[in-house]
Amino acid sequence: MILNRVPTEADEKERKKMQIDLFKHEDNWQDIKDSAMNTINKTTGKYPDSEWKRRLILSEHSPIRRMHFYWRWKGLKSWVSVHMVRHKIGIEHWVSTQRSDRTGVSRDELPQGALVNHACEADAQALINISRKRLCSCASPETREAWQLVKEEVARTEPELAGCMVKECIYRGFCPEMFSCGYHKTEAFQKELDAYRKGINE
Repeated sequence: MILNRVPTEADEKERKKMQIDLFKHEDNWQDIKDSAMNTINKTTGKYPDSEWKRRLILSEHSPIRRMHFYWRWKGLKSWVSVHMVRHKIGIEHWVSTQRSDRTGVSRDELPQGALVNHACEADAQALINISRKRLCSCASPETREAWQLVKEEVARTEPELAGCMVKECIYRGFCPEMFSCGYHKTEAFQKELDAYRKGINE
């Protein structure tokens, strides 16, 4: 039986504990552009405009893997951290220990909701891939929220990439899940899909 529970004030305080307290990224689009130019036997090219950036990101050609990000979730629930560490390609994880000899607390007594600090470094391709799974409504709300925070941070410096960090149904144009949430049947889905595909093959 599924019980619907109204979130309490304590739930809201717990949610607010989770945040990204460190985020690092340096603009290296000239290096990315030079790598792309090298594949067509040219040594360099001018700094790319927004449209060129978006088209390269959507194409997912290898130069986008030169774009890197580092961040740290503070106060992430341990079980949400477990969801994140399942992603391995193009990303590294460093999670604060729960070892009894380091924390003074028996890890056998810690609940799944115990808070950890979880740091990551990832390339642009990894961010696209992870978004497909962790922004999907089939992911837990807490996991979606944690990943949405990453997307929002990315949007501050690389809006073209953030615009390509979409859930699976938008990425593929249909829902492949065995138990769909039904979003792909809505007007909102079509609007989001159109925005994602805007300017492509036109």
